Amino acid sequence: MRDDAPLREPSYLILTSLAAGPRHGYAVIEDVREISAGRVVIGVGTLYTAIDRLRADGLIEVDREEVVDSRLRRYYRLSDDGTRRLAAETERLTRHAAAARARLNASGRAALGGGPA
Repeated sequence: MRDDAPLREPSYLILTSLAAGPRHGYAVIEDVREISAGRVVIGVGTLYTAIDRLRADGLIEVDREEVVDSRLRRYYRLSDDGTRRLAAETERLTRHAAAARARLNASGRAALGGGPA
């Protein structure tokens, strides 16, 4: 993945979840659902495909493993590169949202969106 390429929404939300600290897969799924107010629900297959890609890109790493109910539970954490990438992507999204908000406000169309301007 290019450092300047936008992150896919599931990847962005996974990194956002891990910014709060190490989590195992199911906890990431639940946290992404909470972060997105239920709009984004990541399936197990999607999660682990994204985790494999994020690990290969050096954005996350294994924090630890433990056995719970005879099953291996792997915890993931942001790497330093992942922290930088999440911060850069958040800044990019913030700039884009600010530009859109300013143009909507200037055109008097902000109220059409139904949300705060």
